[in-house]
Amino acid sequence: MYNDTDLRKSVIRMKLHKILGDIRKADQDYGLIQDGDRIGVGVSGGKDSMVLLTALHMYAKFCDRRFEVVGIHIKLGFPNMEFQEVTQFCERLGIEFHQIDSKVYEILKRNLDKNGRIRCSLCSKFKKATVNQAAKDLHCNKVACGHHSDDAIETLLMNAIHGGKLATFLPKMHLSNDDITFIRPLIYAHENDILNAQMLNDIPFVKSTCPNDGYTERQAMKDMLNHFYEQYPMAKKNFIRMLYNEEQLCLWKREDDHKRIKEEARKPIVLLQEQDNTLLQRGHKTFLCYHPQENPAMLRKLKISDDEKEALLHHTTTFQEIIAKYAK
Repeated sequence: MYNDTDLRKSVIRMKLHKILGDIRKADQDYGLIQDGDRIGVGVSGGKDSMVLLTALHMYAKFCDRRFEVVGIHIKLGFPNMEFQEVTQFCERLGIEFHQIDSKVYEILKRNLDKNGRIRCSLCSKFKKATVNQAAKDLHCNKVACGHHSDDAIETLLMNAIHGGKLATFLPKMHLSNDDITFIRPLIYAHENDILNAQMLNDIPFVKSTCPNDGYTERQAMKDMLNHFYEQYPMAKKNFIRMLYNEEQLCLWKREDDHKRIKEEARKPIVLLQEQDNTLLQRGHKTFLCYHPQENPAMLRKLKISDDEKEALLHHTTTFQEIIAKYAK
């Protein structure tokens, strides 16, 4: 076991300034963390999740809000994944860490795709559900995952290519079905900075033994983007800026959309109503609608001036005076 002095020395020796700055900015921009939170960090064992667990634990040391960090690893069942170093590392830093048994791998092997490979989407669904349940069992109100800015860009482009939509995951969202909030504190961190932080601080990680590693569509997108960035190095920064630069959104508007907007603009607005008399505004024109006494079933409209409209709205004249003046 390690005493408080050992713990403080371990924290001081950590060099995670860039990652901590990214976490702080994401927290400030999207309100990720509140006072009293108990945050379960989903730990796959990879570099991203291990750096997140370490950095979030350190962030709690100087953040102006009090919150707890809990590491949660779901034992999927993939062979030869040893977590002894991770467990010892968490013990040394005083990080609460839990390993949860599951049968995810057994289920995946019974539901292979048509090519006999594990279905990544199904695996992701099971992992998320299992982590969320484990977090609730451990009295956590939030779950944090290690998705970073490169993941966000890859997801954006994959959605554009395969789904015809501009969308990526959010920094924070509440999962109503699970009644838990999902946060992504590394949303501003670049993958290279995370890798550097892991090497610089000798943070242990566990190499995945999933047979799909390195052969997914996401890996293909990652390889393509890395080649793209070599020619356009400014692109990565601008891609990230694009994700939160809502005011600069400029997309095509179909003719149907314009017609709908015009139709909405033509719909009359009720400004004032008294018994059977109604003051309506449609666009820039104002009408007084009333039922003539000689034929109550008939509805008539009188166009009135802006001055007369103001007089009606301020009750300095009456409907009957306007009707008497203009209804011939």
